[in-house]
Amino acid sequence: MARPRKDVKFQHRGGAANGKARRPSTSMSEISENASEPGSPTRNGASHKIKPASPEPPPQSEYEKKKQNFITRTIWTFIMIGGFFWSMFAGHIYIIIVVTAVQIISFKEVIAISNVPSRARSLRFTKTLNWYFLGTTMYFLYGESVIYYFKHILLVDKILLPLATHHRFISFMLYIIGFIFFVSSLQKGHYKFQFTQFAWTHMALFLIVGQAHFVINNIFEGMIWFFLPVAMVITNDIFAYICGITFGRTPLIKISPKKTWEGFLGAWFFTIIFGIGVTHIMIRYKYFICPVNDLGANLWTGLECKPNPVFIPRMFTLPVPLPEWTQLPSRFSIAPVQFHVFVLATFASLIAPFGGFFASGLKRTFKIKDFGDSIPGHGGMTDRMDCQFIMGSIAFMYYSSFIAIHTTSVGGIIESAITGLTPEEQMEVVKGLSKHLVNQEIISPKVLEYLSGQLRRR
Repeated sequence: MARPRKDVKFQHRGGAANGKARRPSTSMSEISENASEPGSPTRNGASHKIKPASPEPPPQSEYEKKKQNFITRTIWTFIMIGGFFWSMFAGHIYIIIVVTAVQIISFKEVIAISNVPSRARSLRFTKTLNWYFLGTTMYFLYGESVIYYFKHILLVDKILLPLATHHRFISFMLYIIGFIFFVSSLQKGHYKFQFTQFAWTHMALFLIVGQAHFVINNIFEGMIWFFLPVAMVITNDIFAYICGITFGRTPLIKISPKKTWEGFLGAWFFTIIFGIGVTHIMIRYKYFICPVNDLGANLWTGLECKPNPVFIPRMFTLPVPLPEWTQLPSRFSIAPVQFHVFVLATFASLIAPFGGFFASGLKRTFKIKDFGDSIPGHGGMTDRMDCQFIMGSIAFMYYSSFIAIHTTSVGGIIESAITGLTPEEQMEVVKGLSKHLVNQEIISPKVLEYLSGQLRRR
């Protein structure tokens, strides 16, 4: 019996000869590739040439990625700056629309952080409730602002009058409807997730929509009170970066290791200089300093009002005269608003960055780099507005406490007191005002003693 030749190989469907692994069978894709090689016969016996597949482009290097991201970031920066100034000059209603869009996008990004897909949990109404509570909260807060600043229009309109007078009750009932719907939608086995979403939604409403409400009020009080806080935060952020990379050495806070004390102090100084310079220009135009009394006004039509005394320059004398060799005057004229700018710049440098620190801690908690990708090259909207929301709230609280003037007429107060109060209540009002004037050392305490004696006799 003849031995088989060593160089002869037999193809088998399975297994391998002599225990050696056989060559894998040719796949259909390989057959197709072989058939398409130049000069290979086709089914009809003809041969044709096919262009070889183009090679895949090499992957981008780290430098190219950073360069592309820098270009995208720069383009969108100019787009946002241009859109911002166009909205501010076009009129208050346009900048209000921009703020509204910003808060809606930010709310969506914050909610999405902890939102597990509802379909995976068979919960259909989770996202619906989130947006319902957002709409209810915005209706309440925007309504409060509109009623406060435009009551002279709403209270004389037959249709808007009941909405204005019962606004808070309507808003509360809308919230109660959402609350009842939430309780009714609770499903066994998903309680923890649903209550977590409920709490997370309310936190987002407080941190974003609530603070955006104060930003809207700043716009109504005058464009300068909206622009200054926004511009100061941006200026502080820019110079904190420049000063930090230039001569920053001492870390400022552990949660944000790139922040330094040198960057913080340098940014504070330049923010003050920027605020004083911009304020000196803006107080010349009533469009920026007047409260809103016409939503159709813009930079070219302007606004008319009696300026707040804080914008009118006054003479100030230094408490300690300067040495003669300095040749600097001890008296100077300056608008009082510049002193308030110094305080706001300090807030923008000291407190507003903690909004960014809070956002950084939140992102580290959920192990994410950005809140989203709403702005190409910049990340999410919340990444850009984390400091703006808290600064807008600070600016409104400071303005309401130290700058706002609550105007009313003496005749109107006297008329209300006479027609709406009893003689005993009128005496209580007089006594309360007298006590205030005594505490301010405007009148003698004997006046208060006399009034107290008169009240005892009655």
